[in-house]
Amino acid sequence: MDVARAKVSKPRLMSLDALRGFDMFWILGGEALFAGLLLLTGWQGWQWFDAQMHHSQWHGFTFYDLIFPLFIFLSGVALGLSPKRLDSLPVAQRIPVYKHAVKRLLLLIFLGVLYNHGWGSGAPVVPGEVRYASVLGRIAFAWFFAAILVWHTSLRTQIIVTIGLLVGYALLQLFFPVPGYGAGNFTAQGSVNGFIDTHLLPGVSYRNRPFDPEGILSTIPAVTNALAGVFVGHFIVKPHPKGEWTKVAYMLLTGALVLGLGWALDYVVPVNKDLWTSSFTLVTIGWSLILLSIFYAVVDLLKWQKLAFPFVVIGCNAIIIYLASSLINWKFTAQGLFGGVIEATPASAQQLLLVISVLFVQWLLLFWMYKRDIFIKV
Repeated sequence: MDVARAKVSKPRLMSLDALRGFDMFWILGGEALFAGLLLLTGWQGWQWFDAQMHHSQWHGFTFYDLIFPLFIFLSGVALGLSPKRLDSLPVAQRIPVYKHAVKRLLLLIFLGVLYNHGWGSGAPVVPGEVRYASVLGRIAFAWFFAAILVWHTSLRTQIIVTIGLLVGYALLQLFFPVPGYGAGNFTAQGSVNGFIDTHLLPGVSYRNRPFDPEGILSTIPAVTNALAGVFVGHFIVKPHPKGEWTKVAYMLLTGALVLGLGWALDYVVPVNKDLWTSSFTLVTIGWSLILLSIFYAVVDLLKWQKLAFPFVVIGCNAIIIYLASSLINWKFTAQGLFGGVIEATPASAQQLLLVISVLFVQWLLLFWMYKRDIFIKV
């Protein structure tokens, strides 16, 4: 983990940091805003927004299902903005890059276990009671394999691999005969994901389910989320003869087409986050591209950077605040600072004010780090 105290000399794509921060905002407590607004105003329309702040029960899709794959997609965009080939370099020059990649992979896996409080009964650690699968672990694997491809293959090869992974994974889920359930079963118990995790995933699964939502098999299509980001990064950084707004139009159109393709595939392979089906992958890539197009237009082209600044502050230290959201009781801190003020307000407003105070405390810490050029990179 590197802590950078000097300002980055090369220009950053501010929309990338802003969208990453927007993505993290909902995990840090933003998802509870709509429930608070419902209680405050009584307007039933807030129920629809609140429903979007919860994961789908099984098949289907909500906005909250997008948060995880969007983060992976954005890690790929960062790769695509500054692609580099290593295969033509001497081995001595490659080794430091490989070492950094492996260290990043292992560190994120460890931090993922830490985030999950994955020791089970605590120290001394019992290996069989640890949950090794995690959100950070999947981010690590998706970035790592995408980086290896970017560093050693052509763009054409990367596109072929992406299509191959999506098609191959869909065929595996459709035609692998799971003992006792047969092929094409998309239930928790009968899916090929459950079969693989039961036999190959070390430690325990999430809430002791038949499979882990961040398990072995469903990490494969997550790599394509990162690779899709790589392609978009390539496209953004390359000058276009018709200008930047043409890029935005192409990205919006492509996002809509990929989104439509994902929902068309839903009739064969259902959109399912926990199984990370190929249709789910396409739907999330489509939405990720649409959101990045909007943020790119607003932040980097229209230069409405003050509007995006609160999210930029979050996005610059996204991993560390995500980890802190599990290890620090932000609600306790916010109540300690603002509890008296909140209790003095009408009961209908207290839930919303508590959510806002939790977000404010976290943002203040991130703002303090931002102003001092403290960027913790993993």
